Amino acid sequence: MDKGRFSLLLLEPSEIYFEDFSAICVRSDVTSKTYDFKKQDGRLKLCSKSLVFDPKDTSKPLIKMQLRDCQIIEKWKGKSKFIRSGHVLSIICKTYIEMLEGNEIAPYKFEENGRFLFLLNYANIEDCLQQILQLQRANTLPALEQSNMISAIVNARRVGVEFNPLWCDLYEKIIMETQADKISPLVKNPGRVILTNSKFYFQPYNNIETHPYLQINLSAIKRIVKRRFLLQHIGIEIYLHESDKFSYIYIALSNQNERDTLYDLMLAQEELKLQEQDMDVMTLQWQNGVVSNYDYLLYINSLGDRTINDLTQYPVFPWVLSDYQSTNIDLSNEKIYRDLSKPVGALNEARLKRLLERYNEMPEPKYIYGSHYSTPGFVLYYLARLYPQYMLCLQNGRFDLPDRMFNSCKDVFKNCLSNMADFKELVPQFYDVEERGSFLVNSKGINFGYRESGVKVNDVELPRWANSPSDFVETLRNALESDVVSKQLHLWIDLIFGYKQRGSEAVKAYNVFHYMCYEGNVDLDSIKDANQRHPIEVQIMEFGQVPKQIFHVPHPQRKVGLILLEVDQIQTDSNNCDFDSEWKNIINLEHQTTFSAHKAPVTSIYSSEDPDKLISVGHDSKLKIFSISQNKQIRSANIGSMPLSSCVQLPNLNTIIVGSWDNSIQIYDLDYGRIMQSVEAHEDAVTCMLWSNKLNLLCSGSSDCTIRIWRGFNEYGAIKPIQCLISQLDHNSEVTCFCFNGCNKHLAVGTQDGEVYIWQISDNLLFKRFSLHNSAIKSISYSPDEEKLVTCGLDKCFKVIDISTGMAVYSKILNSPLYSLKWDASTLFIGDESGFVYIWNIVEVKELLEMKLHNGAVNVVELSKNKEYLFSGGSDNLIKVWKPIYQ
Repeated sequence: MDKGRFSLLLLEPSEIYFEDFSAICVRSDVTSKTYDFKKQDGRLKLCSKSLVFDPKDTSKPLIKMQLRDCQIIEKWKGKSKFIRSGHVLSIICKTYIEMLEGNEIAPYKFEENGRFLFLLNYANIEDCLQQILQLQRANTLPALEQSNMISAIVNARRVGVEFNPLWCDLYEKIIMETQADKISPLVKNPGRVILTNSKFYFQPYNNIETHPYLQINLSAIKRIVKRRFLLQHIGIEIYLHESDKFSYIYIALSNQNERDTLYDLMLAQEELKLQEQDMDVMTLQWQNGVVSNYDYLLYINSLGDRTINDLTQYPVFPWVLSDYQSTNIDLSNEKIYRDLSKPVGALNEARLKRLLERYNEMPEPKYIYGSHYSTPGFVLYYLARLYPQYMLCLQNGRFDLPDRMFNSCKDVFKNCLSNMADFKELVPQFYDVEERGSFLVNSKGINFGYRESGVKVNDVELPRWANSPSDFVETLRNALESDVVSKQLHLWIDLIFGYKQRGSEAVKAYNVFHYMCYEGNVDLDSIKDANQRHPIEVQIMEFGQVPKQIFHVPHPQRKVGLILLEVDQIQTDSNNCDFDSEWKNIINLEHQTTFSAHKAPVTSIYSSEDPDKLISVGHDSKLKIFSISQNKQIRSANIGSMPLSSCVQLPNLNTIIVGSWDNSIQIYDLDYGRIMQSVEAHEDAVTCMLWSNKLNLLCSGSSDCTIRIWRGFNEYGAIKPIQCLISQLDHNSEVTCFCFNGCNKHLAVGTQDGEVYIWQISDNLLFKRFSLHNSAIKSISYSPDEEKLVTCGLDKCFKVIDISTGMAVYSKILNSPLYSLKWDASTLFIGDESGFVYIWNIVEVKELLEMKLHNGAVNVVELSKNKEYLFSGGSDNLIKVWKPIYQ
């Protein structure tokens, strides 16, 4: 079911979404009290404190009606020829809120005197009205009684929701089942956790998630971390391997005992194989330069219960530079760096003196700083452009005043040095070079308003020494990794995560915050009165929390002057070189197995990240998955009724995208064994597809002479291509094949009339165009150095082209039309119409092996990810697995 634009971020903090109803909304003219009968289809969301109507037309605003502001909620007693009688809900409210009008993120509109009719399409009006009135009564009660009544309603609903054991596999055994909340920034979603001997499930009590339950194989979990939530030890954060469809899940249980029980039971399961890193080993690696300062700070933030899923405990990073005014800076100059031995509040001696005067006059419990260095407000202050919806949620539908926003790096640092209530540190995004400073740019075009100077709030003003957001972040990252910072970083760790965090050492270091910021100073479990507990929870959430103390003795210093060891990269490069040298000595391909599951020609083979799995599609409309080690087919699915041309598996997701001759793209979910989306992507058959890992883009080519580029995969792998089409590239004839260069900046395309187009992906401009073949190009590939292209076609010719000049530096006519190729390192694999595969050393320009593999055209050649096998798919309906034999 389409969830529309509704999000839990549109609700109040701690508000619960229960269910929704298919409905038609009719709005009233308040003055005349007559209904205009302009109907809007949509969903009416029932929440613990409000009703939200989510119209199907995304140009229309969502309407939120606070139950406490509703004057009348009743079954409609009127009559109209425009409205069928019966299941119609009438609501009159003093105020209501309009959100996301025009599908734009903007401050909410607070309107007065709303009159609405909701025509329930399927729900029974009596049952629906009873639930709404019950919640309305709860919202008119004093805070304590309101909380108790809503809790009772929630618990009653929880009892009615059961986990379906049929979701489990045959041999799964349920180990533990308990209630829990799924935590994401500013949101708690209640549900149920089920642990079996092989899987972990989270089943929400509503339909807000993409699927009715989240399923995690225990074998996919690499790390489990106990977390604090609102200073209570009730959280668990689960990290998954990169190959899984989402990278983590964060849950909070009802009490510490249940959390610890779940944690211990998970560790006891044989399927769980964690990749834990001992802190001593990690610290030693950091000292010796194996781990960077950035990665080490991320690691100790995690140990200190800091996570991106909880804005009250967001990862904290230090200011390291102090010069945001100069035109140029020299990172070897120690004078431009902040003193990391002091907290931000102690960097200005004059301000610190005034703070200490107040501190000395203060009764116990004393604090120097009345504001923290990391709060949800500060995190969103920095990230408002990246996550504007979070700021609207945190600030009741409003952005901050334009002059109070993060407008200038120079002004922010100046304020942190001088303001008596501003002592904030930074967030990881300031040093994340992969994100290229995107948080500094108003890329969503949000209207944040105008400052008093008349300047519109847009991108953040950078220091004069930064040429761009990416340059700014890269400079900060270089400063973070510099010898100057490396010599001092342990001192900052002592303040934030170490022995100077609290007690007498914190007093000596002028590092004392409000007592409610510290773990152990507030026992929420002991506060039974909700009227007393609620304001304390709010204060904890808004004021900020000191990380869990990790180090109780001074932290060791990092050795300086070291070069970081890129161990993984070195290993990868050496493996590639060894493999390439082995291919030079190939003498044969040894047949391993044949899969004959297809009933028509095989058109595409995809080698999964799991080297044991092989994915294929064919003209028989079948998607097949095979296990190499088991030598058998392990999955088969019908994908429509037309031939299938291509398939790709999304990285880190158990989702396969299939291109079909019926003009569609099909998204198939392996976990649920069904097609999740089917979209008519082109005006004619989809002929080829390609996924860009680096750009998060899907490219689809078609017989309609176009390539369409799509963006928009969510965290669970679903795609809505109609909403995600970002560009279209037009050609003079059918698109037959394409490939990315290594950095994914260019897309090379082969066509039916023998032309090659090279497109610049950044601006969709044509970079090069060559006419190379006398007939259709069937396959195309970049060389490893990205300076050349190789093509093969039905004219029996394969060519190596110098991209800069367009010249064919090598051209060879073989015995039959050529259908497929694969270029790996210095080795080229080519398949022809007669069933032969040719293996060429393209550096020495000589043929290494010629061998007949199929009785019919070799439509596809592919290598396993570990380079252990060669796969071939033919027009004889067969898929064959080969192992190279060397001298």
